[in-house]
Amino acid sequence: MVEFFTTNYFGMFLLIVGQVLLIVVPLLVALAFLMYADRKIWAAVQMRKGPNVVGAFGLLQSFADFIKYIVKEVVFPAGADRFVFLMAPMVTLVCALTAWAVIPFDDGWVLANINVAILYIFAISSLEVYGVIMGGWASNSKYPFLGSLRSAAQMISYEVSIGLIIIGVIISTGSMNLTAIVNAQRGDYGLLNWYFIPHLPMMFLFLISALAETNRPPFDLPEAESELVAGYQVEYSSTPFLLFMIGELVAVVLMCALISLLFFGGWLSPIPGLPDGIWWMVIKMLGAFFVFSMVKAIVPRYRYDQLMRIGWKVFLPMSLGWVVLVAFLAKFEVLGGFWARWAIGG
Repeated sequence: MVEFFTTNYFGMFLLIVGQVLLIVVPLLVALAFLMYADRKIWAAVQMRKGPNVVGAFGLLQSFADFIKYIVKEVVFPAGADRFVFLMAPMVTLVCALTAWAVIPFDDGWVLANINVAILYIFAISSLEVYGVIMGGWASNSKYPFLGSLRSAAQMISYEVSIGLIIIGVIISTGSMNLTAIVNAQRGDYGLLNWYFIPHLPMMFLFLISALAETNRPPFDLPEAESELVAGYQVEYSSTPFLLFMIGELVAVVLMCALISLLFFGGWLSPIPGLPDGIWWMVIKMLGAFFVFSMVKAIVPRYRYDQLMRIGWKVFLPMSLGWVVLVAFLAKFEVLGGFWARWAIGG
């Protein structure tokens, strides 16, 4: 049986499909409950109940919304390019899901343990902007087109900052492999060995840049109701709109996973002596998602000029300066190699 899955092409195909489903199916199920949690947190901040009717405590509300979107009619705007109009949400969802191929959930629990995992994620995330641009252009309407242009500029701007922040982590580790980055944070002092301490300023910049990269409030300018109705999603309904929504949420959870892996030790235990495991990874991702939800609930929306100014005039110089500083600290092994963990992670 083992030989069938390791030497036979059909067996290897079945093995890969099974591994993909093992990642995608739990992720999509988790998204339903994360959306429920997002709405409940927002409601609690505003002192209201939130979803509480469908199922016990409203737990099935996300599934009811899913069924509603599936059975509704798909409406095409007059003059829209139908092929591009339908391809846009599919590109967004497929790119968001494809990035999960290199995300390790535990030691050895990864679909593709490649040495250039960071570059792979950058390549996939940079393609996600095409889904937004395609959707805005194919809608044949000015508000979706303006929203897609905003989103393209916003995502490209904050990808630069995210890239430079991650370069600092790569310099400390000496590897672009996510498993190596997590193993570099392993030590006798538990959470005190994690990268959120040596890279503390960049952890906050990464969090804010991730909010802007995924169009989350307070940086949801491409779909600002007060200006562009719903931005590039204005003309979408039914299943295509659902694909856009799922794609955005998958990208948000991906950023939560990256924050956990890059700065909080991934699946490593925070307390020495406790066993490592996937549950630590899940807990850290949930913690990051809770922060995302709280920011959405309590921080007012920025103006677009403020958003771009922060990205290019504040975050870019700070992240670039941090790369230079970390390179210096790692080269000369300041504080006993606090910023240089090549022997461990490489």
